[in-house]
Amino acid sequence: MLIIVRRDLVLALRAGSGVALPAAFFLLVVAFVPFGVGPELERLQVIAPGILWLAVVLSCLLSLDGMFQADFEDGTLARLITSPIPIEGIVAAKILGHWLTSCLPLSLLAPLYGLLLGLPLEAGLASTVSLLIGSPAISAAGSVGAAITLRTNRGSLLLALLVLPICVPAFIFGSQAAQRVVTDQSALHPLLVLSALSLASLALFPIASAWALRINLR
Repeated sequence: MLIIVRRDLVLALRAGSGVALPAAFFLLVVAFVPFGVGPELERLQVIAPGILWLAVVLSCLLSLDGMFQADFEDGTLARLITSPIPIEGIVAAKILGHWLTSCLPLSLLAPLYGLLLGLPLEAGLASTVSLLIGSPAISAAGSVGAAITLRTNRGSLLLALLVLPICVPAFIFGSQAAQRVVTDQSALHPLLVLSALSLASLALFPIASAWALRINLR
């Protein structure tokens, strides 16, 4: 499993666009928000945590369709399925690889991009903490969509339609945690709920993804 994770990291770094493209899209979404809602600082500070979370979710979707697709096309996935590693373990390794190459860099960029929306540094750091806790749920949910759409032509749109509704609870509690920091309230409760969502996603979604892969690889 660690070899699979290391392989995904090396391929993402060699490709370059696997890390740079989501980060550039994240920046574009954040930079265009003031043009749509106005430059008022108070208004931007209120919506900034939600915008950061939404931008991260959408940016992560850009790399989800490659979670299994490239390995499926070159035959690597078929070999992995026949290896002694359970399919659920392979999916878990793929989820970790996606989180390390997509969600983790975007989460660390959140305080910097939050400054563009007038978000105080402490609230930006709270956004990073909430993203680090909640983004595993995005990668885990994305694995289900990527497995279901493995043989689907133009599956990117279908993948987005499948994954986005599943990410709504994490999006709500993640943005709420940062908003509470902005209003000087405790963010403990939403962070605990977010932790539970991520743990439940990591426990259940690899099983669902493995089931979908078995069907698609018959």
